[in-house]
Amino acid sequence: MKEFSSMVQESKSKPSSLDDDDGVLTRVVPFTRHSLQKHGKNFIIWMGWKPTVSIMDPDLIKDVFVKLDNFQKLEPNPVTKFIATGLVAYEGDQWAKHRKLINPAFHMEKLKNMVPAFKLSGGEMLEKWEKLVTSKGSCELDIWPDLQALTSDVISRTAFGSSYEEGLQIFELIKEQSALVQEAVMSVYIPGSRFFPTKRNRRMNAIDRKVKDSVRGIINKKLRAMEAGEGNNGDLLGIMLESNIKEVEEHQNKNHGMTIDEVIEECKLFYFAGQETTSGLLVWTMILLSKHQDWQSRAREEVLNVLGDKNMDLNAINHLKVVNMIFHEVLRLYPPIIGLFRRVKKDITLGRFSLPSGTQIELPIMSVHYDKEIWGGDANKFNPDRFSEGVSKATKNQVIYLPFGWGPRICIGQNFALIEAKIALAMILQRFSFELSPSYVHAPQKLLTLQPQYGAHLIMHKLQ
Repeated sequence: MKEFSSMVQESKSKPSSLDDDDGVLTRVVPFTRHSLQKHGKNFIIWMGWKPTVSIMDPDLIKDVFVKLDNFQKLEPNPVTKFIATGLVAYEGDQWAKHRKLINPAFHMEKLKNMVPAFKLSGGEMLEKWEKLVTSKGSCELDIWPDLQALTSDVISRTAFGSSYEEGLQIFELIKEQSALVQEAVMSVYIPGSRFFPTKRNRRMNAIDRKVKDSVRGIINKKLRAMEAGEGNNGDLLGIMLESNIKEVEEHQNKNHGMTIDEVIEECKLFYFAGQETTSGLLVWTMILLSKHQDWQSRAREEVLNVLGDKNMDLNAINHLKVVNMIFHEVLRLYPPIIGLFRRVKKDITLGRFSLPSGTQIELPIMSVHYDKEIWGGDANKFNPDRFSEGVSKATKNQVIYLPFGWGPRICIGQNFALIEAKIALAMILQRFSFELSPSYVHAPQKLLTLQPQYGAHLIMHKLQ
């Protein structure tokens, strides 16, 4: 633990360079990188008294993702429950029930109806940028806070519909909460310490009560509207409540549905996961397209050919092949989640390993994504062409590309995130070109997701 902490601290103390192809791994996963170099691809480390086996073999990774009963989620640090539990934390029957009830909200037909909300939020951000560049035609801008605001705005509109303003207030609280939780997670956890009346604990409890009360208020308002025959307006919360009501009525049993508290946790999860992953994807995409101007030009040319300068029809957006390739490559190099952990539920054999019950498994996503034996000699280079024939061709049908996880528990919001990102990037490319500012500092860091430590300072040029 001491070695791990000192390596993380040292790596965060100095930025890397966008031209240093190995700099990202050294900065983001220094301990894993060091262990791989020292011990090879499969190794065991002790995190306190718990053995953790790190696995990079694609066949073994596939087994871990598919055999849900044998490999389960770790018991989370109790502090992380302040952000969200919900679908991401559940196992067994509870997970299956929630997945079934939430699935309709992310159906492609439902996502089509959310395109106007995506466009509205994107339009507001671009208007702000245009005002900043009008006089000179260009300006330096840290795009990171604006992209975070954009994705929180989108989640507020699509999750809560008419309660959008209240949704934004909830998001501000969750943002503060995630910073406090990250702080707590990075310090040594003493069992029971979350009950101490420290300043941080008091604030986390206060935010938790406020968020739950606010979401409960929105849910009650929505239920009253639905009882009055107003329908669900196509927002995520409405679709989820409708799905829940149908399930309860069909089985004449409340246990087949979710409780209000469970719905609240799923709403918090929408917020956190939806905002963090998409803003991260957009910021790393714009940083890499600033460095690789040839790809920026190719993407813009495709957007203007397929969409013109205004159209944002979902069918047309799905024809943006170059943009798709770019996103796949960005998610390979800068995945939102850099590693996943599982716990062995019973004594089991995995490949040549005999794993006793309770052993932890680490799937080091970022290290797998940069593995030259798997991806070729240019594994640490930005090359969207590797995805020109789709993900399965690029991966040779191996389980080596994991930005949203894999298997039955693959991220339920994957399509939501990619459609939102495509619309936002297309709108930006229609109106702006951009390049790295001399003040840009390349410093990816893992908070709860992978983020730029010092923001993303770009020079934005208004297209005539």
